[in-house]
Amino acid sequence: MIALHFPCFFWGMEHADDVLVVLCAFPDGETARQIGTLMVERQLAACVNLVANVESIFRWKGKVERAEEVIAWIKTTRGRYPELEEALRAAHPYEVPEIIALPVTAGFAGYLEWVKDAVGG
Repeated sequence: MIALHFPCFFWGMEHADDVLVVLCAFPDGETARQIGTLMVERQLAACVNLVANVESIFRWKGKVERAEEVIAWIKTTRGRYPELEEALRAAHPYEVPEIIALPVTAGFAGYLEWVKDAVGG
């Protein structure tokens, strides 16, 4: 049985190496929605998922702070990442925005191809 499922886990690996998931925290839903929409409209992101009510605990200017934030999961490609980062930095209200790119190591091939197509290859 395991042998039957094992190849499915790695299906799409040949398509995965170019796709990134970028995490970006925002101070509120409206800001996240506006900037996320802008990234999709500019074809810098294929999709932006917004996760509300995230409690963040962080050190800022020597003090431990807490904030309720919205986390955006932004799907893009390595080729579009530099422009995405630049656009996020320009539009973001934070002095030092959280912009972290995570590589996708495997996934459904059809979805990964869609991501690439949605941001212009």
